[in-house]
Amino acid sequence: MSTTLVRPSQLGQILAKTIPTQLPVLITGAPGIGKSDIVTQAAKAANAEIIISHPAVADPTDVKGLPWVANDAIHATFLPYGDLHRAITATKPTVWFLDDLGQAPASVQAGYMQLLLARQVGEHVLPDCISFIAATNRRVDRAGVSGILEPVKSRFTTILELSPTLDDWCSWAIASNVPSEVIAYLRFQPDFLQKFNPTADLVNSPSPRTWANLGKLLNLGLPKEMEVMAFAGAVGEEAAVNFTSFLRLYRDLPNPDAIMMAPDSAIIPKEISTLYAVSTALAARANANNFSRVMTYLERLEQNGYAEYSVLCIRDALLRDKNITTSPAFIKAMSGHFGQLINGGTI
Repeated sequence: MSTTLVRPSQLGQILAKTIPTQLPVLITGAPGIGKSDIVTQAAKAANAEIIISHPAVADPTDVKGLPWVANDAIHATFLPYGDLHRAITATKPTVWFLDDLGQAPASVQAGYMQLLLARQVGEHVLPDCISFIAATNRRVDRAGVSGILEPVKSRFTTILELSPTLDDWCSWAIASNVPSEVIAYLRFQPDFLQKFNPTADLVNSPSPRTWANLGKLLNLGLPKEMEVMAFAGAVGEEAAVNFTSFLRLYRDLPNPDAIMMAPDSAIIPKEISTLYAVSTALAARANANNFSRVMTYLERLEQNGYAEYSVLCIRDALLRDKNITTSPAFIKAMSGHFGQLINGGTI
């Protein structure tokens, strides 16, 4: 039986409840889908500190402490250090994140059992402000995961498998300033968001993480003849070739700034790929001052039967700049037909 699938936004909502109540959560999923980022964001949203441990490269003494002769020289104790010392001395809400737990040796995993259940190890007691979250890849991912001990698994309140979704990734990508070209392409070809292919070869495959890496390469302004080879190293050859073809189309679009200059006469494209590109590019440039021009063009899109791309543009624009809601053009649009279209979903 598989674990429960959750999308990134759902996982964030669950962690918002479990962190303050100190309920331990184990997150599983393929490499590169954002497990670590979501935990970090959830800790920040909960105003909690975060301790990030990597059990895969740890030793059992990291969990229990170093054997140490007591001051009376008659008996020994265990001296906490590193992450354990930070945890037992924490005074503020703190997430102790065990990343890649499934890659850890059984002896290290076993060391966490007492901490996860009894919230103490030996004489060291965790304060109430500590919350545990762990993450692991799956055995099928060829990530060096041999499994997690049954007694360790049962100490987590819930085990959730993260499944990336395009909407959640696009929301994250917009907030993280991933180039609009990458966002537009994945809106056009959503199946390429996650095509993880475990292999022994030294190649990458499409995943949320590797698309973000491609975005960093795109921002470098590489010579065009070098782009496809650099992109292939990020997301694999098939995805890189397809993206590069889309990129040529994107670059040949009517200049989005020219659309803003003449929104009432600019060309309305008919190809789906071009519509995704134009709506994403306009959203990246929209702000409270120019939104009336954006709406002029979006109204023309809607009148030509492309309302969904207008809605997509408005939603992306709001993710980038909430001040747009103060624009008279936005207020007018929401009180009319566009308000009905957008309220069919959730901004």
